[in-house]
Amino acid sequence: MHVPSHFAENDPEVLRALIRGHPLGTWVTQDGDALFANHIPFLLDADRGPHGTLVGHVARANPVWRTFSTRVRSLVVFQGADAYVTPSFYPSKRAHGKVVPTWNYAVVHAQGMPRAIEDRDWLLRLLERLVTTHEATEARPWKIADAPADYVDGLLRVIVGIEIPIDALTGKWKVSQNRPEGDRRGVAEGLAARGDADAVEMAELVRRHIVAGSDG
Repeated sequence: MHVPSHFAENDPEVLRALIRGHPLGTWVTQDGDALFANHIPFLLDADRGPHGTLVGHVARANPVWRTFSTRVRSLVVFQGADAYVTPSFYPSKRAHGKVVPTWNYAVVHAQGMPRAIEDRDWLLRLLERLVTTHEATEARPWKIADAPADYVDGLLRVIVGIEIPIDALTGKWKVSQNRPEGDRRGVAEGLAARGDADAVEMAELVRRHIVAGSDG
């Protein structure tokens, strides 16, 4: 990923927060001469390893757990908020017209060597953590124990765990840092006015990167 210095996000806590907030990762693996992408909700164990460890699972029928490279690191992409930015948001459009559309986004790339885990108890603990995490905002959180034990046992037999210790973590926050302050404020206001979740989230990211008196 090309990361100009003004778009680089290096704060580990910020990167981890995006992973937690957007946990569906695109896991890219190499198998021979081909690349494969699978979309998996990961949990991040931030305290395991220098950059943390990703944990998730795939269907046993998915060949990726048998075929991922043990020589080339995997890549997992976590996509945060993104939004189209129209030049109409920029005050500089009215001043000189030398502006073009762009796309803002926040993304984290995690790299590491994965391993497959078939241990039943490990898998059950993972499922319990996933359920607890993602049911937390529900009015009546569902629990693994709500399902019949034999049904859960059957599910455990058809999944395989994936663990990826992260050895490289890269963040790119393209949130209008290269624009003058007035344009940044215009972007934040314009996106917030759209009202959809991604635009509102991106508007907040732009606001956080506005520095009073900066010329971008």
